[in-house]
Amino acid sequence: MENRKVIYYEDELNDEFSTAKIKPRIIDGKYKYLHKNPIWNISSYLVQNIFTMPIKILYSKIKFRIKYIGKDKLKKYKDQGYFIYVNHTQVFADTFIPSLGNYPKRNFFIVNPENVSMKYMQNFVELCGALPVPANKEAMKNFLEAIEEKIKKKSSITIYPEAHIWPYYTKIRPFKDVSFKYPINLETPAFCMTNTYQEYGKNKDKIKIVTYIDGPFFADEGLTKKEKQKNLRDKIYNCMVERSKNSNIEFIKYIKK
Repeated sequence: MENRKVIYYEDELNDEFSTAKIKPRIIDGKYKYLHKNPIWNISSYLVQNIFTMPIKILYSKIKFRIKYIGKDKLKKYKDQGYFIYVNHTQVFADTFIPSLGNYPKRNFFIVNPENVSMKYMQNFVELCGALPVPANKEAMKNFLEAIEEKIKKKSSITIYPEAHIWPYYTKIRPFKDVSFKYPINLETPAFCMTNTYQEYGKNKDKIKIVTYIDGPFFADEGLTKKEKQKNLRDKIYNCMVERSKNSNIEFIKYIKK
């Protein structure tokens, strides 16, 4: 690890270090969040929970030797929908780490528009469960309807509150409370998954991911909706910060300019 890569950053809230450079499409009122066609919905289920699972399992096991701690906390809520908040540290693996830890519950995830803007890949990404952030009020209405329907159907929705990818980052970046309005408005449990990077191997020079699952989290009673939003954010943020301390190897070093 002596020759590890160094990344210099300025803004923990807005800096982005994904290598993918994609021009985002505009997610307006014409974007179809909900599909009434049963063939689409059946295909989406098969893609999410059947056809792609071998790839997800093999990739996560071979590349990261991923281990989940706390799956039992999710099993108690298998008969209802909920939200999962996760730190954003992998370009590819982040798309399915929550789904594997959550399986067999169907998992959807809120993404930036870039994720559904790739030529020839748009439909596939949507079939995998992507819900892009809307660009206007009309699209927002459809977006919120889709979220509510997924929760009613006992699915989970994954959110990356840090918003931007910092590969292999071992701490938790500050994040806003805006995305915590969803579990508050829908009176739904919230969980968090904290991906940590830990050493293994004879020389302790290899990296594995250990993902800690915590929750459920609920906002304190007696608060306004806005206060509950911040209260829930703080509970999850503080938990993730504590879990992140289990990382004991730094593949990429981040230094503030």
